[in-house]
Amino acid sequence: MTRQNSLALGVLVILTVVTVCYGSSGDRKPEYIACVEECASQTDISQLPFYLRLLQWTVKQDCGYHCMHNITKEAIENNRYIHQYHGKWPFQRFYGIQEPASVIFSILNGVMHLRYFRRLKEQVPDSYFLKKFYMMIPIVGMNAWVWSTVFHIRDTGLTEKLDYFSAGLYILYGLCVAVLRVFYLRGGWAFVWTGLCTLLYVCHISYLSSLKRFDYGYNMTACIIIGSLQTSLWLMWSIKQYTSWGNPERKPFAWMVGVSVVLVTVAMCLEVFDFPPIKQILDAHSLWHAATIPLAPLFYKFLLHDTTLETLVHKSAKDKRSS
Repeated sequence: MTRQNSLALGVLVILTVVTVCYGSSGDRKPEYIACVEECASQTDISQLPFYLRLLQWTVKQDCGYHCMHNITKEAIENNRYIHQYHGKWPFQRFYGIQEPASVIFSILNGVMHLRYFRRLKEQVPDSYFLKKFYMMIPIVGMNAWVWSTVFHIRDTGLTEKLDYFSAGLYILYGLCVAVLRVFYLRGGWAFVWTGLCTLLYVCHISYLSSLKRFDYGYNMTACIIIGSLQTSLWLMWSIKQYTSWGNPERKPFAWMVGVSVVLVTVAMCLEVFDFPPIKQILDAHSLWHAATIPLAPLFYKFLLHDTTLETLVHKSAKDKRSS
């Protein structure tokens, strides 16, 4: 199982890097370059609609958008290859929003985390040793989806980094909490572990911020490694509960965490099977965002069930000691 996962992840990394390296063939086409130059020479920034100027579209970028779609339309009509431009498929924008579908799905993901932030706050006892850490999960999740929304509204160097950095934080924080829960780290050990995770994250974003050109390959590899560790840890813990080494009382809900992390990994594979957007709206990336919407509740439901059992066990043990 481990070797198969490693091979699959290795292929994912390679294909992702290849996509990044060769995904911009459209903006190198002579007809595209000539079209943009001609359009830009005949257009003034004042001619752009207010909403485009508000989202900081330049004349050259707006010309690139229209030239891209003219070339793409012709390609579709003649059944020719559809190119990517500046690393992206030709999407139909909506009032300056570059990827409307991904924006909608990112918002819905954020809403799910907000919903369970409230449930965790209400249903997890303040006395539970992981409540503060659990409350941070939806906060870090909402932060990630906010910047995903912003990035898909308008792709700039800054919004791209904020999207990647917040997504990386969410993945690393997931591993941090998994280790705390699975190994029951408390006190000094919990402080050391969270400190180490914080240091790793600071080093990660410091390295990426210091580069003149964003290192997509390194960032993807780092996220896959951390995500794989989290997935493996939760999956092994989940399976363990259905063996003689597990706790029979966890059997009704332990599957939730295992299934949720596996399905997130499966959904991520949509990134590999990249294809031109359907009706110039839905692509593999937006469908990946759509697929994660129902998966967050499954993970949060596990946390609530697990916390209820842990609290009851702790209370029972405490009553026995006092009697």
